[in-house]
Amino acid sequence: MSIWWSLHLRREAASVPLARRLLLGAMETAGVDPDICYDLSVALSEACANAVEHGGDVTDDYRVTVYIDGDTCRIEVTDSGPGFGPAAPPHTAADRALPPVPVPAPAQAPGYAEDGRGLFLIEALTDHVQYRNRTGRTGAVVSFDKILKWREGAALPMAS
Repeated sequence: MSIWWSLHLRREAASVPLARRLLLGAMETAGVDPDICYDLSVALSEACANAVEHGGDVTDDYRVTVYIDGDTCRIEVTDSGPGFGPAAPPHTAADRALPPVPVPAPAQAPGYAEDGRGLFLIEALTDHVQYRNRTGRTGAVVSFDKILKWREGAALPMAS
């Protein structure tokens, strides 16, 4: 069995816990192991926080899409910001004033850094991460996958 859902959220801090709670509720209801639920909720929170902070004009929204297909969960967070790397064109006047965000390197941020730990956490808590610019539009897409483990008697694996 496969399920998916998509949320369109305002770029404001209050949207981050909303996305996290919706993910946790769905995963717990489906019977996903609590440790996996926690890892995915932290990774989603970090990706949403990045979309809120770097995702474009204050009037823009961002999108969270979650796919559960068999034993794999894929989460994508898409924003309208300047994207990754120098090839991303600026979206608004405010974006033109800021340099594009470089494509993340899979290295740990220094322990004293106030920023930059989010992408490291996403990589540490999931099985596969991909960073890319949106095709044909400005913005970034952060997607990550995690192999699911199920609680005994979980509803979703039995529905297959």
